[in-house]
Amino acid sequence: MSSIREAEQELTLLGGSTVYRQDYAPECLEVFTNKHQESDYWVRFHCPEFTSLCPITAQPDFATIYINYIPDVKMVESKSLKLYLFSFRSHGAFHEDCVNIIMKDLIRIMDPRYIEVLGDFTPRGGISILPYCVYGRPGTKYEALAEQRLANYPVR
Repeated sequence: MSSIREAEQELTLLGGSTVYRQDYAPECLEVFTNKHQESDYWVRFHCPEFTSLCPITAQPDFATIYINYIPDVKMVESKSLKLYLFSFRSHGAFHEDCVNIIMKDLIRIMDPRYIEVLGDFTPRGGISILPYCVYGRPGTKYEALAEQRLANYPVR
């Protein structure tokens, strides 16, 4: 029971009223303590309703964002991630920029062992873009994993 109370103290968004931010808001992200730090395991988020704006035309861009990571001490809470991703809705950024911003913000708040972010953007003008970025903690086996995963970039 005490571990549930500890988690409640770490998180402020669960159970409260939801406020949707209208522009990029990395401060929405919340983390909680990983209870299985001794183990390597994957956490995968499939986010099929991502929206951002083209920074030149202000036209909406739609994507499915895939986030896969191997946690260390901290893990991202899913409601906060949802609100964070929603905050891109009125944010102007190219597709490649979006996935890199997402990855860097998650690294900053979680310091995972490994993380990868893939954006599967719907076609506009007959071209779809699938930017992919990876990070493995430097000097560890996760750095080698990131190099391997990037070399074998996932294709459909």
